[in-house]
Amino acid sequence: MRTDVRRTHNAVTTTASTTTASTAAAAAVLAGISTVRNLGILAHVDAGKTTVTERILFLAGETHKRGEVHDGTTVTDCHPQERERGITIFAAAVSCLWDGHRINLIDTPGHVDFADEVERSLRVLDGAVAVFDAVAGVEPQSESVWRQADRHGVPRIAFVNKMDRAGADLDAAVASIRDRLHPVPLAVQLPVGREGDFTGVVDLLTMRALTWDDGPGRDGLREGPVPEELRAEAEHRRRRLDEAVAGLHPAALEEYYEHTALSTATLAAALRDLTHSGEAVVVLCGSAYRNRGVEPLLAAVTAYLPSPLDVPAVRGSAVGAAGSGGAAGAESSQGADGAEGAEGAEVERAADPAGPLTALVFKVNVTASGRLTYLRLYTGTLRKGDTVLDATTGRTERIARILRVQADSHTETDSAVAGDIVAVIGVKAARTGATLCAPGSPLVLEPPVTAEPVVTVAVEARRSVDTDRLAVALARLAEEDPSLVVRTDPETGQRVLSGLGELHLEVAVEKIRRDHNGLEVTVGRPQVAHRETVERGVTGHVHRHVKQDGGAGQFAQVVIDVAPLDGPVGAQEGGGFVFASTVTGGRVPKEYVQAVEAGCRDALAEGPLGGHPVTGLRVTLTDGATHSKDSSDLAFRTAGRTALRDALRACRMVLLEPVVEVTVTVPQEAVGGVLGDLAARRGRVQGSEPHGAAAAVTAVVPLAELFGYATALRSRTQGRGTFTTRPAGYAPAPAAAR
Repeated sequence: MRTDVRRTHNAVTTTASTTTASTAAAAAVLAGISTVRNLGILAHVDAGKTTVTERILFLAGETHKRGEVHDGTTVTDCHPQERERGITIFAAAVSCLWDGHRINLIDTPGHVDFADEVERSLRVLDGAVAVFDAVAGVEPQSESVWRQADRHGVPRIAFVNKMDRAGADLDAAVASIRDRLHPVPLAVQLPVGREGDFTGVVDLLTMRALTWDDGPGRDGLREGPVPEELRAEAEHRRRRLDEAVAGLHPAALEEYYEHTALSTATLAAALRDLTHSGEAVVVLCGSAYRNRGVEPLLAAVTAYLPSPLDVPAVRGSAVGAAGSGGAAGAESSQGADGAEGAEGAEVERAADPAGPLTALVFKVNVTASGRLTYLRLYTGTLRKGDTVLDATTGRTERIARILRVQADSHTETDSAVAGDIVAVIGVKAARTGATLCAPGSPLVLEPPVTAEPVVTVAVEARRSVDTDRLAVALARLAEEDPSLVVRTDPETGQRVLSGLGELHLEVAVEKIRRDHNGLEVTVGRPQVAHRETVERGVTGHVHRHVKQDGGAGQFAQVVIDVAPLDGPVGAQEGGGFVFASTVTGGRVPKEYVQAVEAGCRDALAEGPLGGHPVTGLRVTLTDGATHSKDSSDLAFRTAGRTALRDALRACRMVLLEPVVEVTVTVPQEAVGGVLGDLAARRGRVQGSEPHGAAAAVTAVVPLAELFGYATALRSRTQGRGTFTTRPAGYAPAPAAAR
């Protein structure tokens, strides 16, 4: 009897010890995830994103020498084209350790032609550092990437860079953030020195001065009391910071009413909460090139930006496992702790390493030596040798290797957990936007939105024997970059490559030449992607679809109105098409109304003017008729498609061309010539702002008129002029183009 009791006691003790050990292990993993920061560096081109990234890697000990963009020695700008052009083209992932935190960082492009790289990166990031030029403040592409981050709900902090430049002004940069981006900017630093004499900052939270020398090492930071000449200004700014935070944060407000000031701990906690909610943005300053202000930036990243545990649970749609059906399929859509919902139901999964694996493919890099697939793990644990399900296609894949990424170099690891950003080898077919998950718990996450191409060129192999090689090269390009679209022109038989801009296509073609030795390519003149829209619509257009060829027939009658859609073309919701139904009395059943809408969307692919996609119209189904036996979804979809095609031929149509907002920065003496040149390119000048000895001219110009503009601007301004663009929708094309 005593032996049985002893055995039972030992078994219970062993079970309790095992449970305690597993709980402790799980807690340790979660603690590790809480120290991860997945962030991106966002900015306008030439604001200093890559230099900021290089200084972070240098201070964290990942590199032993400070890389410079102008020398082509940076880690993240590792592609030959990036080093030659001096700009970031491809989003590059790096990782480093700082103050007990793992920082997974993605350096994103700043040029508008590569905005899709930014979009794919933001889809998998938990936070971001927005870099601004201390002289220019918020620039056009800064605004664009900020809006992209808004759409993804990514918390941000701001870093005003280049404080050592002539004309640098922190207050002006903060004002431009407030006026153009509309968050509440909270500056937590005061510059020490101006322009070339900028030596450091005053930290308004600790009320300590941080200064740097110009030494090449990592030990240039000095901390000390606030200089007497700045003490009054620092105290004034701290009071203003306390007041601003108290007005936004309830807990801070209570302490402020009680003590008329905020403690450092309360202020820091409030700034973290406001950053996570997006109600405010913490603003820091420095000069990355001179290695000043980067350590406080890293401290702010770890203090204010969220970990994977702080962001909302990822959402996806439940699906059945590949190859399963019936009860098995229903069973396969259950999670580890029970049913997650019927197929198609929305499912949430928190960042739990013990949960079912859920990862999103956000980048694919195809090379002659292999295929790298970049993943963000949201839940679960991924191990080398695991079999995963591509829930998007139903195909299973085997993970051969898992790599920690350092731009173009990699370190192998045996596993990755929720919150990690890694690359894997062995995945053969998963495309960008695919969801990789546990085979027993399939889930499809929302993929990144891919921008619609606006510029097209014809691409041909110079030698006929290279035609097949060119086809392979183009397919590889489209696999790596979903914003590049490859198709064959049905009329000419030419292969056509479409992208987001002239530079985008130029880089893509050059990549073909470099990656495929001996492949000579000829490229046609760029062409823009036109659209068609309705200028004057029609009402009461009747179409009757009848088909009888033995057996069940087809019958559908629809009456539609077509009208222009209000608002700027290219900016309307739903892709510039709105469908509505005013049918009453059940003359067209609800399920057939949806079929009519689907048919109308089919008809939008080709317009009557030149076969271009149609946008900017409203279609209303006003009446119709059915047959008791011959009406069906197919009949009404066909009727809707044919009715809209015929109605568009009766409408007054307008050909549209893409237009862009151009900001040209030139010396004051060259403004007159630039204005005349923009007018000759059918540009509409919107304004001009002085920037010291230069001026920034803003205009809306047809994209087709900007081909070759970079060369013309350099010639007109002796190489001192620069310009940036961002999409501005579509506008009516001149009569000659119709």
